[in-house]
Amino acid sequence: MPLKTAVIRAFRMLAIAEAFSWAALLTGMYFKWIAGTGELGVQIAGPIHGALFIGYGIAAMALWRLQRWPLAVALFAGLSAVFPFATLAFERWAGKRGHLQEAGQSPARAREAAGV
Repeated sequence: MPLKTAVIRAFRMLAIAEAFSWAALLTGMYFKWIAGTGELGVQIAGPIHGALFIGYGIAAMALWRLQRWPLAVALFAGLSAVFPFATLAFERWAGKRGHLQEAGQSPARAREAAGV
């Protein structure tokens, strides 16, 4: 599997995982701050979310170089990790516009792979 294909697949998986980790972290924060039942959820979800956040950022930077994304696309990728669930929207948006096109893949196939 070519490097570009592997990084695109990792990026897509990390976008989804990062969004799920946001959900887990927000749930943990609810139980810590609102329900007042303890910190266990934040203690577990926090480091997981942090690792996925960093992995997503590294994958986005790699794709910025490999796919030759314009700076604005790379900045939107990074910014999407800051807001809950925005990595899902960015991944879908980038897929529709060919920014996640694998080597030798036609633009139509890239849209199909993005679920469009």
